[in-house]
Amino acid sequence: MSEYGASQKSALKLKGIGAISSGKKKKKKDKESKNRLEQVASSQEEEVKKKTYVDKRTPAQIAFDKMQEKRDFNRHLDNLTEHYDIPKVSWTK
Repeated sequence: MSEYGASQKSALKLKGIGAISSGKKKKKKDKESKNRLEQVASSQEEEVKKKTYVDKRTPAQIAFDKMQEKRDFNRHLDNLTEHYDIPKVSWTK
């Protein structure tokens, strides 16, 4: 037993730690991060309000506009040269 008589019987001392804590770390409250979160939330709500668009046309007006777009597109395709036409392929020849 004399071999262990010279050993230390105190708690271990770790480098870099001044005082031994109870094991719980205190959480720091960051006021800036709370402010940032509030600003982001409020800016997102404003963007949603700005992006809303109310279509005040009647269903008949919407259908009329769709047909006009189709007619204009077909008129545009008619004016293109034959280079853009789909070649006819027949497998019966």
